[in-house]
Amino acid sequence: MTEKHDVLSMTDLAADLPRLLERASELKAMRKARTPYRPLEGRYLAMIFEKPSTRTRSSFEIAMTDLGGHAVYLSPKEMQLGRGETVADTARVLSRYYDAIMYRAYRHTDMVELAKWSSIPVINGLDDAEHPCQIAADLLTLWERWGGSFRGRRLAYIGDGNNVLNSLLLGTAITGLDFVAAIPEGYRPKAPLVAQARAIARTTGARLEIVRDPREAAKGSDVLYTDVWVSMGDEAEEAQRKAAFQGYQISAELLRAARPGAFAMHDLPAHRGLEITDEVMDGESQAIWDQAENRLHAQKAILEWALVGTPPAARAPRPPGKGKAR
Repeated sequence: MTEKHDVLSMTDLAADLPRLLERASELKAMRKARTPYRPLEGRYLAMIFEKPSTRTRSSFEIAMTDLGGHAVYLSPKEMQLGRGETVADTARVLSRYYDAIMYRAYRHTDMVELAKWSSIPVINGLDDAEHPCQIAADLLTLWERWGGSFRGRRLAYIGDGNNVLNSLLLGTAITGLDFVAAIPEGYRPKAPLVAQARAIARTTGARLEIVRDPREAAKGSDVLYTDVWVSMGDEAEEAQRKAAFQGYQISAELLRAARPGAFAMHDLPAHRGLEITDEVMDGESQAIWDQAENRLHAQKAILEWALVGTPPAARAPRPPGKGKAR
């Protein structure tokens, strides 16, 4: 039996991430050229959604179709999972029908349980701990803009220490991208995950900082990244969170505090006027819509990697941090 390639965390992609980004770029070029490529002919993807989605559902469904396979949407309200069937039993059953499972879950513990009992790859489409598919798309966006190298670049995250931030911490450390996060006290990521990211960063040469002041984070950064202040499941804390994150908005003024040519990123959906202004969202100094598009291409590369393996590089890919310095 071949090794099962689950993608529950950014760390599951670590060994192959440089080639995965290059492969996503190749698949993107093939789609734009309308070049047929169907390595997943006859393969089926189960997509379990406990949370609503625009980008995750659209990108996975189109990705699977583009690669020759078929994706099936499954809502817990329409499954026995929603009526008391265990995650383990659901995993066993779906493993008999499908070739992979994409799970968008409330709890990371359920994600781990599904992968434990599934004999087919499980891909994390978002849970309360991480969002690896989003960060793979974000790194692809930066890889394209910076010519395939992260060396000498710095990303500043402004906002909540949530699942997106967790995957960003790990993803930037893996790729050797310098990272700083401005997060208020009480909303910072858990210490074990920060320690894990720091350990990885020591091997790649990346620098990792967590500060309180957004302007301090913006200074010397090439990109400012934000996410919603009130994530799904945090609605009861809305008023408290809005008060805590005052001053953590990405605005044109904050962008001017960054390096010349700096741009904004947001994983969407955005709460305009809260964590980011309309002026930035609709302006030229952003890569937000490229991020959204790249969900499709990054997830095609992940599906190919999980189900058939990534083809060898036509040329040796640049290792993270080894490209031309700025």
